[in-house]
Amino acid sequence: MSFRDVQDGRLEPARERRSQTRRVRFAVLGSLVMVAGVVAALVLGFAFGSGSRSSKRTPTLSGRPSTGGAPGSGGAGRPGSATVPILAYHVINVPPSQSTGTPDLYVPAAEFASQMDALKATGWHAVTLDQLQAYWTRGVALGPGKPIVITFDNGYASQYTNAAPVLRRLGWAGVENLQVNGLPPAEGGLSDAQLRSLIAAGWELDTQGVSHADPITLDAGQLRYEVTAARQMLHGRYGVPVNWFSYPDGHYDATVIAAVRAAGFTGSSTVIPGWASPQQDRFRLPRLQVPAGTSPTALLSQIAAAEGDAPAPPAYSGPGLA
Repeated sequence: MSFRDVQDGRLEPARERRSQTRRVRFAVLGSLVMVAGVVAALVLGFAFGSGSRSSKRTPTLSGRPSTGGAPGSGGAGRPGSATVPILAYHVINVPPSQSTGTPDLYVPAAEFASQMDALKATGWHAVTLDQLQAYWTRGVALGPGKPIVITFDNGYASQYTNAAPVLRRLGWAGVENLQVNGLPPAEGGLSDAQLRSLIAAGWELDTQGVSHADPITLDAGQLRYEVTAARQMLHGRYGVPVNWFSYPDGHYDATVIAAVRAAGFTGSSTVIPGWASPQQDRFRLPRLQVPAGTSPTALLSQIAAAEGDAPAPPAYSGPGLA
């Protein structure tokens, strides 16, 4: 028997067995690869499919869908359209026995507290003018309930001692319309420390000019100084925007409005009753003066009755408490 015969006869079955073994191994390996491919395809397909569905959702900062910027919504959206009442106060105290001023300027502290509690109980909550502007222009939410702005004119110390604790208890902030050359502390004016404390508590600082001079009686230079310098000085002193002007005595005309606009203010408020709306001229926003002797029920009725009032006129030189 030759070597070839041995190789072809006795050794060939072993070679065949080894070849079959390799074929089985390759078949098994191929099957495993196919299974792995199917599993991978399913996993990737699910992942990409889920990603496609997720990409169709509108992301929001809060993780909730935007609701379009309604007063009680969360987050910014479409510009808001709700009308909002603005209240105006002065001295939050009883009038002194020898006072020669206007009695209607004085609202006693207990009376003010009962008015604020009535507002809270009927669903109102206080916001600032800057917050109102952000809602009107960018849809930034004003919080739950019905928004109302509570302003204080002239800078009386009682606004700090008597009004601020009430608003703090309710979690609210007010708007201070300060004249730069304000009332000295000896005459019942806010001190610098008190004003800084109000700002730190979230109050908004706005202005009535340098000296509270009647703006329609001033020449061009005086008017420009009263309006522009007031904003610059208060901003420089307290480091806050000072975006709103309140007309002294409530008086204004086209010239005064132009000066306030040129000074860079966002808008201004009047003493004309009504509710403020985004459709109105920002430089003629109405306000509701709250005189002495106004009961909580009377205040709520005053607010409701003013909702349908006509917009403020192009000019006003009549009586007012501002």
